[in-house]
Amino acid sequence: MTPKNNVRTIFTPILIAVAMVAGLFIGRYYNSTQKDDAFYIYPRTDKLTNVTNYITQEYVDAIDKNELVEKTIPKILEELDPHSQYLPAKELKEASEPLEGNFSGIGVQFNMLNDTLIILKTIANGPSEKIGILAGDRILVVDGDTVAGKNMPSDDIVKKLKGPKGTKVKVGIERRSVEKLIYFDIIRDNIPLYSMDIAYMIRPETGYIKLNNFSRTTYEEFTDGVRQLKKQGLKNLILDLRGNGGGYLDPAVRIADEFLDEGKLIVYTQGNARPRQEYRSTRGGVCQDLDVIVILDEGSASASEILAGAIQDNDRGTIIGRRSFGKGLVQEQNMFPDGSAIRLTIARYYTPTGRCIQKPYENGHAQDYYSELSTRYLHGEFSEVDSIKFNDSLKYTTPEGKTVYGGGGIMPDLFIPIDTAGVTNYLVAVRNRGLIYRFALEYSDQHRKSFDQLKTLDELKAFLRKDGCMKQFIAFAAKNEVPANSSQIRESEDILETQLYAYIARNTFDNAGFYPAIEPIDHTLLKAVDLLTEGAKGTKKP
Repeated sequence: MTPKNNVRTIFTPILIAVAMVAGLFIGRYYNSTQKDDAFYIYPRTDKLTNVTNYITQEYVDAIDKNELVEKTIPKILEELDPHSQYLPAKELKEASEPLEGNFSGIGVQFNMLNDTLIILKTIANGPSEKIGILAGDRILVVDGDTVAGKNMPSDDIVKKLKGPKGTKVKVGIERRSVEKLIYFDIIRDNIPLYSMDIAYMIRPETGYIKLNNFSRTTYEEFTDGVRQLKKQGLKNLILDLRGNGGGYLDPAVRIADEFLDEGKLIVYTQGNARPRQEYRSTRGGVCQDLDVIVILDEGSASASEILAGAIQDNDRGTIIGRRSFGKGLVQEQNMFPDGSAIRLTIARYYTPTGRCIQKPYENGHAQDYYSELSTRYLHGEFSEVDSIKFNDSLKYTTPEGKTVYGGGGIMPDLFIPIDTAGVTNYLVAVRNRGLIYRFALEYSDQHRKSFDQLKTLDELKAFLRKDGCMKQFIAFAAKNEVPANSSQIRESEDILETQLYAYIARNTFDNAGFYPAIEPIDHTLLKAVDLLTEGAKGTKKP
């Protein structure tokens, strides 16, 4: 190789590199002078990452990149639909507890009375019961911090009492007849959460089951409840899903399976990237020999609608009440290493006749979406079935020829309007101020020793009548800025007295007291009882 060629070999790459760098500077100078000093981001990865990096590097103030990402992800998901969401690690744990069927805590049921946490009941065999904490005790101190008389939100107190299984929390208890605070060291343990409020025989041969959500334990709770009722002569079942916002799909499918013959379609899902997936019934079922009526309202959503839709579309039972919420989007949860998660909508739920459960929505505008229930109310949909406009394109037909309706939610076979009989301004005033509930709590607390001697709901009602409970409530309401109105009180008397007795019964006998006590003014439930008693279309397996 000649010296000339050697020099050329060495310097040519250097000259090219210098030219390229000069070109970049010239180009940047030219662009900046011609484009008002605009800075252009050239994609190396994706635009979102580039923007995030640019902000954190160049913004006028210091920016926490992690915090910026945490705030950005929810905004992106909001533009998709009302149910896709991002859950930080802490929120994910709290949101999952009711569906997992348990949490770690001290094992008490409580409420706030005069800014103080009062224990209504200790959970059987729970940590608090085992060390001698009693109903009526007041928790004033938690781990050295005073929690009474400070207007502390009940959620904040709960957070102090909850904690990992096996950890200790020290509470200071005020107990009547004891001068000083009593301190207990409580070792937290797993506390069961039940999704079945009650299962009892409401009439001979007719049982009532109320589910409040669909958790991992719901199927077992439900089938155990049915078996217990069968021992008492169960032939007809009323399944109450009012206010049940849903939960896991699996228990809803498994409960539907208990009513259906083998091979029946229960529900199917389908999405842009997800092919149709069907869920069908299997052989046998503890409910196949039962007549069934399902009660829905505007608070029934998701898994509740899947179960009701399967019963309705397979001509297996009668749905009564009001049109359900209309939540038919399938979310898939993906975890991040920090314990947070994204729940992304990947498909829609469809009933066996092909109805999409999901009600219409525009992108992710959650405020309009959830306020749609208020719109329904204002349009009279809770009062008049005729206010619901049926569209021929939304009509579907079941195997036995019954017409069912799509358009979002499950339309009942029999519409039951909101009952307004006996509703007066006096009743509305005491309800709005929470006075019925507050009085019931205070009254129960004052008469706890007497109530401990009572064994049945009838005994409790007799005690309340003899003690003039209703008159005491009217005086209590007057002291709380709702003066007595004799004519309106007479008109609302049945509702007022029944609700008072029901809430006091809950404080005394838990849900086993509340639901039988509230039954006389639950007109939808009474209609279901009448339908089954009259031998109306339940319907039973042929």
